[in-house]
Amino acid sequence: MIESVSGFGAAQMSAGVRSPTSASASTQGPSFEQALSQAIGSAVDTLQTGEAVAIQGVEGVASPMKVVDSVMAAQRSLQSVLAIRDKAVSAYQEVARMAI
Repeated sequence: MIESVSGFGAAQMSAGVRSPTSASASTQGPSFEQALSQAIGSAVDTLQTGEAVAIQGVEGVASPMKVVDSVMAAQRSLQSVLAIRDKAVSAYQEVARMAI
């Protein structure tokens, strides 16, 4: 999940400083919408996997180590999504406070 977001930043850094129209035309990485959709989709998959493995652990099918690994991965994904949400809300509030 983090690799795809950092790859997006690397593409932006290597493109250099350009005007908004030329930067969008020459960027070869995924768009912000695609990167965000991919990150959120990955987080949802990780949360669903963690929930399924936790249920298997309660039933005695999965080992405790596998349950702990899956639940910790789900927790990291949830924390990442919450951090992204907090940044988006903060940015929105900053824009809303700007004088017109």
